[in-house]
Amino acid sequence: MKVRELLEILDETIATVRIAIVSNQQRAFESPHTSYEFTQRAIELQEDLDDLLKARDALAKLDPEDDVENHYSREELGEFLKLLELLRSAEPHAF
Repeated sequence: MKVRELLEILDETIATVRIAIVSNQQRAFESPHTSYEFTQRAIELQEDLDDLLKARDALAKLDPEDDVENHYSREELGEFLKLLELLRSAEPHAF
């Protein structure tokens, strides 16, 4: 897999997480009974987003046409891709 391809997947995931953060922030105002849960989830998602942005910064420093396997082990890449797929496939409003 090329660095460019991984960056595209990462960008899609970042967009999904940002939508989920906004959704949870808005839902925090729906009811005083559930506001804490939605606020807490928005904070957790923001932490995930910060980690994704750090990973993106690290990948952006690499040559886009280089193979990711030259910089990260197959195990690391496989786990990272599973995490990205999990975050991307979830509906943002269902977080």
